[in-house]
Amino acid sequence: MARFFPLTVTEIRPETRDAVAITLTPAEADREAFRYVQGQYLTFRKEIDGEELRRSYSICTGVDDNTLRIGVKRVQGGAFSNWANTELKPGDVVEAMPPAGEFNAPIEPESDRNYLMFAGGSGITPVLGLIRTLLLREPRSRITLVYANRSVNTIMFREELEDLKNIHLGRLAILHVLENDTQDLDLFTGRVDGAKIKRLFNGWIDPQSVDMAFICGPEPMMLAIAEALRENGIDNSRIKFELFKTALRRNGKAAASVVEDDGPKVELTITLDGTTRSLQMPRKGVSVLEAALASDMDAPWSCRAGVCSTCRAKVLEGEFELEANYALEDYEIEQGYVLTCQCHPLGDKLVVDYDQH
Repeated sequence: MARFFPLTVTEIRPETRDAVAITLTPAEADREAFRYVQGQYLTFRKEIDGEELRRSYSICTGVDDNTLRIGVKRVQGGAFSNWANTELKPGDVVEAMPPAGEFNAPIEPESDRNYLMFAGGSGITPVLGLIRTLLLREPRSRITLVYANRSVNTIMFREELEDLKNIHLGRLAILHVLENDTQDLDLFTGRVDGAKIKRLFNGWIDPQSVDMAFICGPEPMMLAIAEALRENGIDNSRIKFELFKTALRRNGKAAASVVEDDGPKVELTITLDGTTRSLQMPRKGVSVLEAALASDMDAPWSCRAGVCSTCRAKVLEGEFELEANYALEDYEIEQGYVLTCQCHPLGDKLVVDYDQH
């Protein structure tokens, strides 16, 4: 199930001092597998210092661009992001899973909708893909983007956003909020928090006119924005999240040693790629994903932090709890879907199916 395909790097363009835009091209036979929906992401794998790393990066192009591009911002101590920013070059081949993710809404070409989008730092990458797609696919809709950064020189895709605003006059409004740089209005200086959102709603943005809101960035910013939106009458069904978070990962050897402990066990049955397998896993301390990987099952994964939804599966039988969830919608949870990296059994038996989408 966790099948990776080769992608050739055709261009690397610096966006800021610490970020690059990487254009990728699939093999001709794999083009259909990489047809994407706006706002989706790619999961990459790379072996660095003998360890397999998997990282997810959002697609920043629109569905009509005929281009596959991601943005990668360098993270302090981030092995993959530093490699991508300093060593990767045109002509190199990387491995990635097909596009995934639900950070979008169905396109309605005849609609006259008002979108409100918030992005923090590199959170602009999926938001840019949404903007580029909606401006073309919904020609009567309008978009307001609130984009938070530390300073002017850390704004990713700045020129591209300005070009889009100029091309689509009156349909794309961009409000830059800079943490460290002083601007003409103090409203646009500092961090985006609940108090600042309330001030934006008082004269700059009419929350009653918003049909759909998209938020992508650090968790504290996202939670504050979402709360402010709800307080102004925008319910959860009209708010979409995409969280960018550094995951705390347990390596495979550690997970395997935990799975092999002598404590109480749970019968875990997993269906993956049409094959069903039963195994014993500890009642506590191990996720369903860790149990699968420790038993040499090729289960899909990326962040292991409940953020990306790569490890999504459906529970068919048994009680469970989710340690964290930043990716699944309420209706998915009601249907029994879980993030297996965060799923822990509560009873004596758990039946999980990766093949039900």
